[in-house]
Amino acid sequence: MLSVKDMGILIDCQAISKAYSGKKLFDGLCLTIEEENRTGLIGPNGSGKSTLLRILAGLMDADEGEIVTRKGLRVSAAFQEGDKEIPADQSVEAFLREAVEPLEWQDYEKEAAVDQAVKRFGFRDREKLASELSGGWRKRLTLAAAIAARPDLLILDEPTNHLDLEAVLELETILSEQDGSFIVVTHDRAFLQAISNRIIELSPRYPSGYLSVSGSFADFLRIREEKLSEQANLEQSLASKVRREIAWLSRGARARQTKSSHRIEEAGKLKEDLETTRSRNRQTQLDVSFQSSGRRSKELVNARGIEKSLSGRMLFADLDLLITSRTRLGIVGRNGCGKTTLLKALTGEIDCDRGSIKRAEGLKIVWFEQDRSSLDLDGTLKHALAGDNDTVSYRGRSMHITSWARKLLFETEKLPLTLGNLSGGEQARVLIARLMLQEADVLILDEPTNDLDIPTLEVLEDSLTEFPGAVILVSHDRMLLDTVCQEVLALTGNGPAEFFAGYSQFEPEIPRFFRDSETERGESKRKTGKPRRERSGLTAPERRDLESLPGRIETAELALAALEEKMMEPEIASDFSRLSTIAAEQESLKKELESLYERWQELEAKALT
Repeated sequence: MLSVKDMGILIDCQAISKAYSGKKLFDGLCLTIEEENRTGLIGPNGSGKSTLLRILAGLMDADEGEIVTRKGLRVSAAFQEGDKEIPADQSVEAFLREAVEPLEWQDYEKEAAVDQAVKRFGFRDREKLASELSGGWRKRLTLAAAIAARPDLLILDEPTNHLDLEAVLELETILSEQDGSFIVVTHDRAFLQAISNRIIELSPRYPSGYLSVSGSFADFLRIREEKLSEQANLEQSLASKVRREIAWLSRGARARQTKSSHRIEEAGKLKEDLETTRSRNRQTQLDVSFQSSGRRSKELVNARGIEKSLSGRMLFADLDLLITSRTRLGIVGRNGCGKTTLLKALTGEIDCDRGSIKRAEGLKIVWFEQDRSSLDLDGTLKHALAGDNDTVSYRGRSMHITSWARKLLFETEKLPLTLGNLSGGEQARVLIARLMLQEADVLILDEPTNDLDIPTLEVLEDSLTEFPGAVILVSHDRMLLDTVCQEVLALTGNGPAEFFAGYSQFEPEIPRFFRDSETERGESKRKTGKPRRERSGLTAPERRDLESLPGRIETAELALAALEEKMMEPEIASDFSRLSTIAAEQESLKKELESLYERWQELEAKALT
């Protein structure tokens, strides 16, 4: 019999099971982790991904089953909720040295590993204390310590959470160059595509409890669709067989006497198989839809020449920004470059040092916050979703708390639990629920993807795309930015800012944009004065035309709204002749509006050239 070592297998899991609070996370799971596996582990929130990682890392025991590990296997891990907190008084270098100290290496090898980790993860001051590091840099430090140990198997749980785009790209490069195998739990689809040669999805929708595909994330998506299609076909086939057997059984005792009892037993088994397959194929999806205020005016926020400094450092300067009801703006940049500060300035929470910001009267802004500070972790889920009431008002109708919870994929049994006992993904869904209950002209989402699983991300993408108001998105999720945003604003954090026509245009510029020579770039940009979004492509008449368009559009929309109200009047609705005349006027106005929008988009595009 071949040993685990002979087969190139690092860990062999045989029929392992794990339950938490009486709920089975996975049952009878059989899988192997082999040499050169660069595995992305995905699955719905609550499917047991982090728990499985802890079992594989030897930090937790399975309830049942057997796990065989290669003798002498070195495993290093960094978890989303760190098992080992970084002491506040410990320096970057000291923490990294502690990570490699137990290894049977020569002193010079340990020194080299620490030096390499400091350089690769961008720590400019190795003596800096953990207490002085931001959340993103503490995350970098835990990742650096795990990788510095050069394990046979590296285990990372949501490593891209709280990292900025630059850090995510650096981590991609580091993992691509990494020797040995790794398992990464992440919901960042672009990250998965870049680093993985195997995808495992934990989900009860598969007969074995998981689906493993060798190849990229794109390969996985294609094969998953084939597997799910096969399961759907199986359900139809079983349903047909069950119908035939029920028809035979319903013919009565005489018919049954001509057949063996074996067929009756088989009919019962068929019904069980059908119900099991139906249960697997039945998908419950998060139902997200954001409410627009229905505002007619299109110019929501108009910022001219704004500038803001913090602690003596200029974050952005001479910045022009127009937010309309059709805006889909992504904001990117390093952690600390001023993204959240800009959002607060646009909403009026803080003042700019220079420039002007004009906001539409009665502007309704709804904000998804990154730090989740508004959540009362000691309060119950029920209170967070509905306050002291048993119902919520959603889109003008009353909905019972249990129905509202199911809409957000919360089981009724979880309503009495405190938010502190919920997962990060569940807490994020609570914040999304609060957004859904508010009418908005502008939706602001500050890093909304942290802890959300891939199915939820896909639903969020669709709902943001369909929202009729403005969307401002701060995110390191490249696929979300590329899908939702028509324009990307990149902040340097030292004054200059650049606009790009979507993430696809920004991506080739990332190496230049995040180059370390910040001071040189900042000085050269300050000399030029204006950021890239100048209206140099317009003639004087075109500029005047562009400035007049918002008012002309608002006038046309008000006229259209008046016609729609008039058509609802009983005396008009019952008079076919007058109704036809007004309908013709309505159609003419719609065409005029469409023409105005096209002209606006044409001039806006030309203004950016």
